[in-house]
Amino acid sequence: MGWVRGREAKDAEFLELVSGRTGHLYRSACLLTSGDTHYAEDLVQEALGRMYVLWRRSAFTGGRGRIDNPAAYTHTVMVRVFLSQQRRRSSSERPTGDLPEPQGREDGDSALRLTLIEALGRLPAKDRAVLVLRFWEDRSVEETAEAMRASSGAVRTRTTRALARLRTLLGDSLDELAVR
Repeated sequence: MGWVRGREAKDAEFLELVSGRTGHLYRSACLLTSGDTHYAEDLVQEALGRMYVLWRRSAFTGGRGRIDNPAAYTHTVMVRVFLSQQRRRSSSERPTGDLPEPQGREDGDSALRLTLIEALGRLPAKDRAVLVLRFWEDRSVEETAEAMRASSGAVRTRTTRALARLRTLLGDSLDELAVR
């Protein structure tokens, strides 16, 4: 009967992680998917499903292969799922350029956010991932490299190039929106 209590305790710890991180995961997923909320929900669900399997194998409770920061690792899993799905996407799938009407509160920078999300959506998946990890998640070059399974130099190069592409896509519109 002790193993049943242990499993229940593990499940309770996992639920605590999920309840504390789901909102942040979802926001990051929305950026990765360029505002596609349905795809973002799927990404979060897939990442949490994979994390649950790992959680049940005791990777977070000690022993060999221990993962010290489950919250950060969950984000890493989500980014890896995203990149993997981008590689496998069918050529017949086409993203839409139309975003749903924003719901909830309206504030002054919604046009800026929509412009940034649209521009992010026009970047290649790996460029999007590196920008979200580096600037939204505020991860170091090394952490980003680990999440993307790339070298630190490759992350630096991709970051520089992705920012240049983003600036080109935004052009003068960013200055106009930021002044408001």
